[in-house]
Amino acid sequence: MSTLIHQRVELARQGQNPTVLARMESGWAVIGDVQILNGYCLLLPDPVVATLNDLGLREREIFLRDMSILGDAILEATGAARINYEILGNSEPALHAHVIPRYQAEPENLRAGPVWFYDFSKAPRLNLENPAHQALKAKLEVALRARLKS
Repeated sequence: MSTLIHQRVELARQGQNPTVLARMESGWAVIGDVQILNGYCLLLPDPVVATLNDLGLREREIFLRDMSILGDAILEATGAARINYEILGNSEPALHAHVIPRYQAEPENLRAGPVWFYDFSKAPRLNLENPAHQALKAKLEVALRARLKS
């Protein structure tokens, strides 16, 4: 089976995925194609598996640790109030983790609910030619690299 996750991981391996922030022990940290909330990222496993349960216990620990490290970097780079972590896999049946910054300034009717209540069709698409998106990606890369060295 080839999902979008498989395709993105293969591009990352080839150095052709411009959304890559860093290679982590469990896979690839990437910035989201849609910046529904500023700093939204994902963790893609390498190799790709169908679900978290398809990993051995040690590999699960590594994936979940990497997911939280990515969350730490997002907190630093964005000043978010907290991070939401979600592993769904319903529309893309391959393991991937959504790492979502949440902000106090979000509209009150959306702040307490899941990010999926937002209208993704109105969200800004990632544009790495946009100076603001370039700067966000650079801040995320620096914050993540600092955590990967320690």
